[in-house]
Amino acid sequence: MNPEEILAQVAREVAVCTRCPLHHSRKKAVPGEGPASAEIMFIGEAPGFYENEQGRPFVGAAGQFLDELLQRAGLKREEVWIGNVIKCRPPGNRDPLPEELEACNEYLERQIAAINPKIIVTLGRFSMAKFLPGAKISAIHGQMRRVGNRFVIAMYHPAAALHQASLKATVIEDFTRLPQLLQQARAELMRLTLPPSPAPTPDEHEEPKQLSLF
Repeated sequence: MNPEEILAQVAREVAVCTRCPLHHSRKKAVPGEGPASAEIMFIGEAPGFYENEQGRPFVGAAGQFLDELLQRAGLKREEVWIGNVIKCRPPGNRDPLPEELEACNEYLERQIAAINPKIIVTLGRFSMAKFLPGAKISAIHGQMRRVGNRFVIAMYHPAAALHQASLKATVIEDFTRLPQLLQQARAELMRLTLPPSPAPTPDEHEEPKQLSLF
């Protein structure tokens, strides 16, 4: 299957998934959305009320703020992939449980492999913990890290900035640096995929060059 077909297949499986108890309370699963050619994947934590109603990620207040942040970064929503580490809404918007994260992990891994993004942007601590376990978001937010063969940038969740006004300027600043970081990631990935230049072979008949002092 090509990447588009893989993403479609994952979405179909997520829609009828019964791997954890969250399927009992969901209205609509939220597999995530975006093109298979996306250079950037944004991975949040879990669907909220409006996401559960519509089956789409980041469509509530946090989603509106995310759209604004993308615009500030010169990006369009339809150019990036957006999803969460779990695909169904936890009751009362509580934190995801370990068994829920585990149940959804295989879906997310298949999505990442299909898209093969240049950068993964984690939104919130549960997403960050998947790629950067033990890290503190206050210490590393906005910094691009190499994780295996991918680049990961941990950022505060847009909802956190809405609930804590002091974070808003930080989130905006981190997002405005995304174009620069994407250029760096492109350059580094190109460098890593280029074959090494062959070492020059010395000509055994060539006279050794004399260093002129004048």
